[in-house]
Amino acid sequence: MDPQIIEKAKKIKLLLLDVDGVLTDGRIIYDSKGRDSKFFDVHDGMGVYLMKKCGIPSILITAKRSRAIVPRARDMQVAEVFADVSPKSDVLEPVMKKYHVSPDEMCFIGDDLVDLCMMKRVGFPVAVLNACAEIKEAAAYVTSRSGGRGAVREVVELILKSQDKWRDAVHLYDV
Repeated sequence: MDPQIIEKAKKIKLLLLDVDGVLTDGRIIYDSKGRDSKFFDVHDGMGVYLMKKCGIPSILITAKRSRAIVPRARDMQVAEVFADVSPKSDVLEPVMKKYHVSPDEMCFIGDDLVDLCMMKRVGFPVAVLNACAEIKEAAAYVTSRSGGRGAVREVVELILKSQDKWRDAVHLYDV
């Protein structure tokens, strides 16, 4: 692993996540009543939960509003959900104040153009494997997995291992 990536990951105190295309595989299904469904990866969810257990909160930031996000966020125990946000960077100042973090202490994982403003403002910008070219160009790290297919878990493990917290996370289940 690139030592610069490890250094960036060591500093992380807050994980910011896009939803569609990062926590999901990007597909949105609408039923006949216009209600949406999304596909979430259980390993990504466990990763977000482990971050919390290791003292690093996560926040979801999405340009869309969806009823499917709220129960998933609750399951993963994310600290906050910001929905219907455009530009997404509007939440940065309040988030930094509330969580007492600097840009260098934040990681954002994105996949599409609506995420570009966030990618340019955090210390550890990450693109999922299937992100658009502009997001990959703005990223310090590109995952080996696609959005909704373990990309978030990959980043979580990278962060927790770089901070020597991974063994503590594993130990939660090795009793």
